Amino acid sequence: MASLSKCIGMMDEGIERTIRLIPQLPAVEAKLSRLMLMVSGSLNEELEFELKPYKLNHSEFLTLMFLYSRPDSSSTPGELCEFTKQGATNMTRIGNTLVKRGLVTRGGSDDDRRRVVIRITATGKRLVLKIVPPLFPRLDAMFQGFSDTDKKNLSRLLRKLAHNLDQATGDSDTHIGTMKATK
Repeated sequence: MASLSKCIGMMDEGIERTIRLIPQLPAVEAKLSRLMLMVSGSLNEELEFELKPYKLNHSEFLTLMFLYSRPDSSSTPGELCEFTKQGATNMTRIGNTLVKRGLVTRGGSDDDRRRVVIRITATGKRLVLKIVPPLFPRLDAMFQGFSDTDKKNLSRLLRKLAHNLDQATGDSDTHIGTMKATK
C-alpha cells in the first residue's frame, strides 16, 4: 500500500490536471477537503488496527469511550446515535455486541422506566483503561513537530470548519424537519 504522503502527492497532481479540464474548480478547497478525508481515513485504519486485538471496531470503541467519559457512566441510545453518528439500527447492533461481552448494560431509567439507559460496566471501564494508554505514544508521534500554537490553530480551524459544515447542511433536527416537510 502506498504511503499517505505519496497518495497526497498523487491527489495534488490529479487536482492540478482537473483544474485544466474544469478551470472554475475551487482547487484549494478541493485539496483541503480531500486531504482531510485521506488523513481521517488513515487515522481510522490505524485505530481499527489497534482495536482488533480487543475484538472492537471504531464505533464500539467510541460508544465505550462516550459512556466512560460521562459523569454517571451512562447515556441513552439516542444520545449515543447522535455522538457516534450511527443510525438506530446500527446502535442497536453495537449495544447488543457490547452487552453480550459484558462491557455495558441496558435497562430502564430509574426516573422514567420507558427510557432506555446504557451504562458501561466495571469490565468495560477496565477494557478502556487497557486500550487507551498504549495509544499515547502513537498520538505523540502523529503530532511530532507541532508546536502548542500549531495544535491550537489546527483545533480552532477544524472547529470553524465543523461550524461551517453545520451551517451549510443545517443541524440534524432542521434537516430531518425539512426532509419530512418535503415528503
